[in-house]
Amino acid sequence: MGTTSAAECLHQFVEETDWYNGIVLDALVPGGSWKRFPRPIQSWLRNYIGGTALYLVSGFLWCFYIYYLKRNVYIPKDSIPSNKAMLLQIIVAMKAMPWYCMLPTLSEYMVENGWTRCFSSIGEIGWPAYIVYQTIYLLIVEFGIYWMHRELHDIKPLYKYLHATHHIYNKQNTLSPFAGLAFHPLDGILQAVPHVIALFLVPSHFRTHILLLFCEAVWTANIHDCIHGKIWPVMGAGYHTIHHTTYRHNYGHYTVWMDQIFGTLRDPEEELEKAD
Repeated sequence: MGTTSAAECLHQFVEETDWYNGIVLDALVPGGSWKRFPRPIQSWLRNYIGGTALYLVSGFLWCFYIYYLKRNVYIPKDSIPSNKAMLLQIIVAMKAMPWYCMLPTLSEYMVENGWTRCFSSIGEIGWPAYIVYQTIYLLIVEFGIYWMHRELHDIKPLYKYLHATHHIYNKQNTLSPFAGLAFHPLDGILQAVPHVIALFLVPSHFRTHILLLFCEAVWTANIHDCIHGKIWPVMGAGYHTIHHTTYRHNYGHYTVWMDQIFGTLRDPEEELEKAD
């Protein structure tokens, strides 16, 4: 790619993030005064507002559906977490949210300055190449999150000072969708870092990267609701609930494959058979 083309590509990234900023910030900061802020501050503010709204809205809707509209359908009454437990999870997540939002802000800054292998439009490479690159991206993320999560358990100081904050929720009646982001801030950032590392290793579609970072809030809510979806090879809540009770199994993120490869998989179906 020539110098001019590279400059045009970087300009497209800036235009795209300006568009995202406008959607969120124009509605909340009157008169476009947010445009006077430095670009990293604009991005952080938009990420903070968007991330907080996504966490709270998706969490409340999810909890309302499974605990009230479908009470005793998915979760037995004695396994529903108390309102106090969920409130404490929200408080932990809200304390961490300003720090979480620094990671996508940093990734946007690196993309806008041309430090990554991002491209702005799928049309630049075509759909077949996009699918191949996105598959590699997701494999890097899956591998990276598995080992990051596992080391947060295996390295005792990391567990004691970081990951233990999340593992106080170790029973079905203490887990809820709101527990999905209830981490020590550094713990949550470390587990999302593979998304950023992938930008340097494989050509990545910028918009898909941003979408996946924000989908993490929904995904982590899903795997903490204790409802076993039975969709192979998805690492759903049935698997993750076992992780919260044994501490030594099911470190994977989206799929069961890494746990299968590295010998840490524990199947909820087998656990149900043992219980019977």
